[in-house]
Amino acid sequence: MATPLTATALDALFAALRQIVGADHLLSDHATLAAYARSTAARPTLPCAVVRPGSHQEVVALMQAARQFKIPVYPLSTGKNWGYGDACAVQAGQLIVELARMRRIVHVDPELAYAVIEPGVTQQQLADHLHAQGYPLWMDCTGAGPDTSLMGNILERGFGHSPYGNRLAHVSGMQIVLADGTVLHTGFGHYPNARTTHLFPYGVGPFIDGLFTQSNLGIVTQIGLWLMPKSEALNHFLCQVAQHEDIGPVVDALRPLRLDGTLRSILHIGNDLRVLSGGQVFPREAAGGASCLPDALRQQLRARAGGAAWVVSGALYGSRAQVAAARAAVRKALAPTAAKPRFLDERKLRVGSWLARVLGNSASGQRLQAQVALGSALFAMNRGMPNGRFLAGAYWRRRGGLPPAFPQRANPAQDNCGLLWVSPILPMRGAEMLALHALVAPLFQQYGFDLFVTFSMINERTLGGVITIAFDQDDPAEVARAQACYQALFDCVMRAGYIPYRVGNQSMAQLDPHGDVYWQTVARIKQALDPDMLIAPGRYQPGA
Repeated sequence: MATPLTATALDALFAALRQIVGADHLLSDHATLAAYARSTAARPTLPCAVVRPGSHQEVVALMQAARQFKIPVYPLSTGKNWGYGDACAVQAGQLIVELARMRRIVHVDPELAYAVIEPGVTQQQLADHLHAQGYPLWMDCTGAGPDTSLMGNILERGFGHSPYGNRLAHVSGMQIVLADGTVLHTGFGHYPNARTTHLFPYGVGPFIDGLFTQSNLGIVTQIGLWLMPKSEALNHFLCQVAQHEDIGPVVDALRPLRLDGTLRSILHIGNDLRVLSGGQVFPREAAGGASCLPDALRQQLRARAGGAAWVVSGALYGSRAQVAAARAAVRKALAPTAAKPRFLDERKLRVGSWLARVLGNSASGQRLQAQVALGSALFAMNRGMPNGRFLAGAYWRRRGGLPPAFPQRANPAQDNCGLLWVSPILPMRGAEMLALHALVAPLFQQYGFDLFVTFSMINERTLGGVITIAFDQDDPAEVARAQACYQALFDCVMRAGYIPYRVGNQSMAQLDPHGDVYWQTVARIKQALDPDMLIAPGRYQPGA
């Protein structure tokens, strides 16, 4: 917890900050501070102020001021870290440094397929820029929404959908402001006139870029991001698996195709609730006051949506011949399993859309409309066009349902959604996936919540799970149950060895239960780079 400044020192700090960013970009009124304290985790931390620099040079000056006044700062890109902390600092009383005004796309090289961007560049902004310039390039995007920061997700080691979905693996060259205001360039970037800073990430000497992801060691103000050449052909495929236990053999059948590169994109395996929550909110009246779906109602909703226990979703990229060969390989691999793949391209989506209009509001028409909408959203994301549709799950227990203009400007934190995520990594084996599901399902039954889960093939050998607790923030008793469920879930996966790949603010202090050498080493690096503990105390810093 930060030691509050005296009123005199705070006034002097604010005066210094106004000199750096201008009076309009230092915010300390109660309404603004309360907005930044809102969190889907129902864990508010009130900052002392919010400062919004507009350039790298202003960030340098801000860190020099922070050092002078010994005020801890908490950097954000756009503050949309849904489910993991949103715009909240780990500890109260810190100075939020929001980098959303730093929105420059510094450079795009269409031949070598990379961009250099600042923290405030959003998914929509870069996608629009590539389209407007006519570049035959796609970026990887996530389902977090169009106005979320690319850099913010990359620095959290998030993942997307495309062959470049392991996002940190497609980054080269960072510009970083350290706690004392000095500037670090990684890779070859610290050499004058270096020609491959954003092409060869390792440079020469120790490779230190990873130190500035999921950490509090510096403020990244610029990053090189590799882009994907536009694919000649693109197919999306979907597989429905009717019975829960049949998903294990499907994982095992697809794993060799992920290992040998036939499946280049990140595949997502979602349960029925993940699919249902994309098209509606919790049906309170039909549920009769229950806080999770009764089994009969769940089966009814699943049937109405034409769904199954699990849905596998992925994309095939390459030349027409490569995509055709990949289709054949997927069909052959899945033939012995309960999954029968359906392949979508733009022509099929157009035909489906036309048929849905013909069928109108009939049950078949509504089901087809929902399927076409899902397919269109997935197809757009595969090509690097972000879509806010997949944020709908955050609103599952919200009393007001989806906002009127959803998904435009959707903001789960400001909309008072309750959402907690636990994201374990597990070996890519069907038996492991079913074992983890069996481990956590009783906790959701115990605490009375629907179990939303997605398992994604985030690299060639692992599944990344995203286990969701959606709850009603307007019900204090439900909030308490959700937080207890989260803690039990976190403890459960940690004990079982399924360690989360990223955590929310509420769990950062619990990452080192055994006092191991890894975290001792991280603490020594922190002490060397930031002895005054100015940058985000407590962030991925157990014991702070």
